[in-house]
Amino acid sequence: MSSGPARYMRYLLFAVMGLAVFFFISRSSIPLDTASLGSRLNQATLKTPPSSPASDSTVQNDAGSAAAVVKEPSTGGSSSAGARPVGAEDRVNATFVTLARNTDVWEIAKSIRQVEDRFNREYHYDWVFLNDKPFNDEFKKITTALVSGKTYYGLIPEEHWSYPEWIDQDKAKKVREEMGRRKIIYGDSESYRHMCRYESGFFFRHPLMLNYEYYWRVEPSIELYCDISFDPFKYMKENKKKYSFVLSLYEYYDTIPTLWDSVKKFVANHPEHIAEDNSMGFLSDDGGKTYNKCHFWSNFEIGSLEWLRSKEYIDYFSSLDQDGGFFYERWGDAPVHSIAAGLMLKKEEIHFFNEIAYYHVPFTHCPTGEQTRLDLKCSCNPKDNFDWKGYSCTSRYFHINDIQKPDGYQDEQD
Repeated sequence: MSSGPARYMRYLLFAVMGLAVFFFISRSSIPLDTASLGSRLNQATLKTPPSSPASDSTVQNDAGSAAAVVKEPSTGGSSSAGARPVGAEDRVNATFVTLARNTDVWEIAKSIRQVEDRFNREYHYDWVFLNDKPFNDEFKKITTALVSGKTYYGLIPEEHWSYPEWIDQDKAKKVREEMGRRKIIYGDSESYRHMCRYESGFFFRHPLMLNYEYYWRVEPSIELYCDISFDPFKYMKENKKKYSFVLSLYEYYDTIPTLWDSVKKFVANHPEHIAEDNSMGFLSDDGGKTYNKCHFWSNFEIGSLEWLRSKEYIDYFSSLDQDGGFFYERWGDAPVHSIAAGLMLKKEEIHFFNEIAYYHVPFTHCPTGEQTRLDLKCSCNPKDNFDWKGYSCTSRYFHINDIQKPDGYQDEQD
């Protein structure tokens, strides 16, 4: 009779020990990263501005003074092809940059996911956001959560987003009204002109951008159709490239009727700024007498900030700005950047990224070459590729650089 209770006690003891072991194992398999949790809870902490991009992230508040939204690079998320995240020592001193309004938050959120999923989740590059109005908390909270690198929010100085003193605003208004009647795209928009002027001559001079050597411009609602299996920033630096593109096309002439006249005046006044082995053949069919309207589509561009901040480029922009075409016509930043690159850079300093698949309404760059698309896990239809269509200028780039076109381009022509 006495052995029964003893047996029950042994069963009870075994059960308690089993539960203890199970608890220990399950507890050990779910580690709690208290440090990471703490950093996530403190992403909105305000701190003093950094002296370099490696410091805490900065924003510009209404008064133009500096504050910071702290965002340490994330090490979470899945890695493509089993790659490990790239350390800071392997990154180039570079940043993404976006000009956006608070109302663009969900459209830029889509773009960020594209960039992060296809590339930046392995590299954790910074991202600078610029706005002529202060960013609200919702914009900063959402974008900070999506970017794997550090996020910076800058207020554009009023003098960079307003009329310079030499502009006749009544004349500029009449031009907008007339272009609106003629149904010229963005012809009646005042804010679009300020944006084009800012992208042409000021974004690279914003205090937040002064810490960097290279930039990658990202617009709201873009798509990246392929994995990016290399670091474009590193490629640019190691190969001494200063400007790059994925799409090129002809500009709408009625927006820039006197732009080339202003360019020729600049060239006459500053022949020392013109590169000997330049890309004039991309811009002109008659040695520079007239402009053929070809330009790189600047809503995607990766480039050298040091070049844009150079005396050569600043002299060029200042000359064009004095002529007033940003307001008296509707000069876009795309032809302004493209002409500068075409005249003041050597041909080999401009690069075409076939590998970076890109969409911005209404044009698509889908990499030419079936094996390339398979290797990069592309989702774009090669029939949508704009590169070899009649309205594209990319064939000119290949021609003047004596570069063989990628295999398969014939199948993507009109």
